[in-house]
Amino acid sequence: MKICFIAKARVVHTQRWVKYFADKGYETHLISPSPWGDGSIEGVRLHVIKRCRWPIPVISLLFEQAYSLICVRRLIRRIRPDIVHAHFIRICGLWGALSGFHPFVLTVWGPDILIWPKQSRLMKWLTRFVLKRVDLVTSNGENVLREMVRLGADRNKTSLIQHGVDVRRFSPEQQDRKLKEGLGMSGSPVIISVRRLFPIYDVTSLIKAIPMVLAHIPNAKFIIAGDGEQRGYLKNLAASLGVSDNIRWLGKLPHDQMPRYLASSDVYVSTSLSDAVSISLHEAMACGLPVIVTDTGDNRNWVKDGLNGFLVPVKSPQKLALKITYLLQNDDVRVKFAGSNRKVVEDRAHYQREMDKMDSLYSELVKGSSNRMEQS
Repeated sequence: MKICFIAKARVVHTQRWVKYFADKGYETHLISPSPWGDGSIEGVRLHVIKRCRWPIPVISLLFEQAYSLICVRRLIRRIRPDIVHAHFIRICGLWGALSGFHPFVLTVWGPDILIWPKQSRLMKWLTRFVLKRVDLVTSNGENVLREMVRLGADRNKTSLIQHGVDVRRFSPEQQDRKLKEGLGMSGSPVIISVRRLFPIYDVTSLIKAIPMVLAHIPNAKFIIAGDGEQRGYLKNLAASLGVSDNIRWLGKLPHDQMPRYLASSDVYVSTSLSDAVSISLHEAMACGLPVIVTDTGDNRNWVKDGLNGFLVPVKSPQKLALKITYLLQNDDVRVKFAGSNRKVVEDRAHYQREMDKMDSLYSELVKGSSNRMEQS
């Protein structure tokens, strides 16, 4: 099979997706609006769409999009794939829809359905335009699938596919004592957040919860592993609350380092205001962490309150602090939650099995396309 992906090459989850099919021996192409960044993936043929700018901004934007679309269409004609699969509606999904190629598969990632269409009528129209032209659209969240149907997607052309976790890499065995020593956290309970530092992820609530946790557990330490526009604001907030010494600001971690940091922590926290399914939540669960997440999006389908973690209302630092404190004071509960979470991921978000499901869907689409061509 020959597959042509249209997705941002710098995104690690794009790289994991295309690598699976390249490793399987399929001829795998990736059309991207951005280069790899660091290196390349063996077996994947990368085609970067270069940007062309004109001095006048409006004309430049229109010209750039028209030029990019021409390049994409030419590449697809030259590659002659069996499947075109775009990730994310903005730019890549639109390119796929306008290419006119079928079978056309689209994977949405959450924000492009839950947030983008609400920003303007134009964006809502573009979302509907792309959804109407797919042969299959996938997502990792049931709430996203429902919203896609509401926006005009054909329910019979939707499928739930997780990005999946490599449970061999993300596991409790990745715990690293030297890592904690290097961060000055030896002997301290560690709470970790790996969401980006943007308002939508509301790391503000976690920072505000820290003084309340320290009132009961003074040696608790917090890892903030993410970057974004609120970094300066959040650091100032932590300083004003007198908790800076208990926080390690690590910035964006390389994905291959994430298992060590997760497995070396004691509690995972996500304070997001909106989610489909957070891949970092699955990775934390695979590493055997008890989790505390906001009661939003698809989180209820993964976290059963009091059974394998806790759900807290959005923007509720006090309730978040209570749950963090409870877990740190009850080792038996942490151990119970950790074991349950590992099993949940192995059963429902295993990388190999999810990609195998996607492979089967590709085969069905290609077979159906061939049958239609024979009949015509």
